[in-house]
Amino acid sequence: MTPRSTGARRHRTARRRRLPLRYLLPVTLLAALMAMLMLRGYVHSEILADHRIAPPAATDKVPHRVLGGGPVIDARAGRINTVRIPHHKLVLTFDDGPDPVWTPKVLDTLKRHHAHAVFFVTGTMASRYPGLVQRMVDEGHEVGLHTFNHPDLSYQSKSRIDWELSQNQLALAGAAGIRTSLFRPPYSSFPDAFDNKSWPVTRYVAQRGYLTLVNNTDSEDWKRSGVEEIIRRATPKGGKGAVVLMHDSGGDRSQTVAALDKFLPGLQEEGYRFTNLTEALDAPSAHTPVTGAELWKGRAWIFLVQAAEKTTQVLGVGLAVIGVLVITRFGLMLVLSFAHARRVRRPGFRWGAPVTEPVSVLVPAYNEAKCIENTVRSLMDSDHPVEVIVIDDGSSDGTARIVEDLRLPNVRVVRQHNAGKPAALNRGIANARHDLIVMMDGDTVFERATVGELVQPFGDARVGAVAGNAKVGNRDSLIGAWQHIEYVMGFNLDRRMYDILRCMPTIPGAVGAFRRSALERVGGMSDDTLAEDTDITMALHRDGWRVVYAEKARAWTEAPESVQQLWSQRYRWSYGTMQAIWKHRKAVVERGASGRFGRVGLPLVSLFMVLAPLLAPLIDVFLLYGLVFGPTGKTVGAWLGVLAIQAACAAYAFRLDRERMTHLISLPLQQILYRQLMYVVLLQSWITALTGGRLRWQKLRRTGVVEAPGGLPGQRGPANDRRPVA
Repeated sequence: MTPRSTGARRHRTARRRRLPLRYLLPVTLLAALMAMLMLRGYVHSEILADHRIAPPAATDKVPHRVLGGGPVIDARAGRINTVRIPHHKLVLTFDDGPDPVWTPKVLDTLKRHHAHAVFFVTGTMASRYPGLVQRMVDEGHEVGLHTFNHPDLSYQSKSRIDWELSQNQLALAGAAGIRTSLFRPPYSSFPDAFDNKSWPVTRYVAQRGYLTLVNNTDSEDWKRSGVEEIIRRATPKGGKGAVVLMHDSGGDRSQTVAALDKFLPGLQEEGYRFTNLTEALDAPSAHTPVTGAELWKGRAWIFLVQAAEKTTQVLGVGLAVIGVLVITRFGLMLVLSFAHARRVRRPGFRWGAPVTEPVSVLVPAYNEAKCIENTVRSLMDSDHPVEVIVIDDGSSDGTARIVEDLRLPNVRVVRQHNAGKPAALNRGIANARHDLIVMMDGDTVFERATVGELVQPFGDARVGAVAGNAKVGNRDSLIGAWQHIEYVMGFNLDRRMYDILRCMPTIPGAVGAFRRSALERVGGMSDDTLAEDTDITMALHRDGWRVVYAEKARAWTEAPESVQQLWSQRYRWSYGTMQAIWKHRKAVVERGASGRFGRVGLPLVSLFMVLAPLLAPLIDVFLLYGLVFGPTGKTVGAWLGVLAIQAACAAYAFRLDRERMTHLISLPLQQILYRQLMYVVLLQSWITALTGGRLRWQKLRRTGVVEAPGGLPGQRGPANDRRPVA
């Protein structure tokens, strides 16, 4: 083995190893978005929550001094002590917060009446609203743990209890820089409500250093039985001290706030003091400042939760936007494509005088040895007079020689060094003998009537270019079937819509026709972008030419057969479309035909071809989110509704193109898998554009499976309506 061959092998190996890096950034961003959604569900108690309440159990294992004791249970030192609140002192406790609506109102009321309280917060709410926890601490209130997800701990393992406590403390550390020694079990009640299920939890929590606080006065404000009833239930008798249970979260707490505003001054006039727990017991504060790694872990947690909240809000806006775009686009497509079909299919419709003059067909080819013979022979079968010019763009596989060996009349080969497709087309234009020029790809075959149908719109002198009906010839694979749906629905139905709106964005490279004079006025094909077909189409619009769609001008093209090839093709298309939009952006502020296209065409193309595909996967992302976190029924219903709209549009598009409906069976799977691939491709295109990267032309490997019309496998029907059997 020579040194040169060894070096080449190493280069190829390195190139293969680097290839996956092209997917790394978009996939990483997608994973980050999913992680944000997972975190959002996590802190919204939509995962891991267990809201079961244990049924009553025996109490024989609960100490009598607990069942008959005070609401403060201290079993931290191995000994069990219960404490009652001194006379004329009330410890107001609020569970389940903080709530962004009601907690501030409760805090305002307490501050106005110079009262303190204890807030038992859940980790989920504290993580979402850390500022309210900080305010509680700053205003002299005490904060206790109420678990992270609010489950009934009687059902949980010790590891789950530890997790609930540690996550709750993590949220407090990030929100207010403290730890707390106060704990209240979810669904707790009076001391005499302890049983053989709940008491072991209290003992275990005490071993972790926590003081458990239940209550001996319940306002039952959750019943919303009225302000006076809440006050009556919250008022202790005979001047006794009490721990009063209220709620600052979990629903409408307007009655709680109104009751507080009367309850506080009323009992203060009777000599009561409203204090936090340690003030009432004359004990050290339950709060301990946290520092070092524990503090930074808490802050990092809060930062991530807030980022997830903001990200989800942005994604929610994006979902609303894509919903509007999808409905708008489908509505426009259905209405305008119907109008287009009625216009061009009405009896006696003609663009003008019949076009019978000969046409020059340009076939740019680079290493198309497997396809070029089928392509050229399909043109020779045309019922319209043509000259065929194959521009060999530096092929290394004998493409030009294959064409020359055919020795077909009116077929010429023009050779050039590899310079790219735009240069090859311009070379073909320079060598063309006729004023009407058809352009096609080297992997495409035409039906007998395609050229004739394609040039008939030139009977209207205002028409400068015509887009044909490109179809997928290799639709027998799943990827091919998905692209078939996309071509029929996403491309051709779109072209009908854009034809009516007079802002056709792209003449497909596989089948398009131009006036030579129109091409010359805009300077021919440009290599400024990777989407020369979109670039030239926009240039023609700006020059005042009409661009129309000829539905009967069918061409069969070979679509990519692997994910890698599909990725390469769509990456180039997406990036090239963005380049073309940016190149022609000045049309937005110009006058005349250019301004009309700039203010109508460019926004529609940007919305429907760039923004909508980028946001479309949010529908599926929120489907997954809803399936995992709920509400599952509504989520699935909404997704199925969108799918039904898409299916209706696809069925209508298939009917217009006289295609079999059987291919639509794969539509749901296409929406789940194919759309995600297109999303990542478009995201990568955005990244390339925003970072100023350059993308080179990428040659797809061809198989030559799409044959000339006379040789299409399973062909049936008349010559002017030939297509592969699905």
